[in-house]
Amino acid sequence: MAEVRNTDTRERILDAAERLFMAHGYDGTSMRQITGEAGVNLAAVNYHFGAKETLMQEVFRRRLDWLNDERMRVLDQLEAEAGDQPVKPSAIVDAFFGTLLRMAEDETRGGVTFLRLLGRTLTEPSEFIRAFLAHEYKAVMDRYKEALFRALPEVPKAEIVWRFHFMLGATSYAIAGTDALRLVTDWQIEDEDSTDRIDRLVPRLMSFLLGGLRAQLPQFPDVPQ
Repeated sequence: MAEVRNTDTRERILDAAERLFMAHGYDGTSMRQITGEAGVNLAAVNYHFGAKETLMQEVFRRRLDWLNDERMRVLDQLEAEAGDQPVKPSAIVDAFFGTLLRMAEDETRGGVTFLRLLGRTLTEPSEFIRAFLAHEYKAVMDRYKEALFRALPEVPKAEIVWRFHFMLGATSYAIAGTDALRLVTDWQIEDEDSTDRIDRLVPRLMSFLLGGLRAQLPQFPDVPQ
């Protein structure tokens, strides 16, 4: 029974931290806020996680472990089905970005709250979080990079890397919940097209990402010798 209570307490703390980090950012969230939201005392947080930095890492790890495994599983399946042929670029993009975006529909995986948290963190990361996420994502990034290289042999590798970088940036900003559309005050949109409509954000963003990946190669001016 004590083990069950400890597990429940740990999950309550993680859930509370996830919501608060999403709403206020890492630096804007205090341990006092987390304990109040979770209904526990500071000793409980220290017992399960120690420092706030460790708590933030665990908030991400419980979601990213599944996300990274699922991305690998999907890519493994796509490559097995393709045999000796490269996987289609559209399938690779969907396996990487679509798998993430569909997490919004699954509350057991964090739902929209985690999606917003990840987007916010990627657009304004602390140095330790940047290093942590780079480590957590490395194996997955390497696999997907190689898959894109195989799928797009006619595109210079440097362009693929840059385009993937732009795709990551667009996705991070889109899911961060900053509602940047409101900043463009003269560009009015209907409520059904607001950033709160995840069901429309997913196909809209995926279409944009694929368009960027397939865009015409840039033409650079000749560099004087």
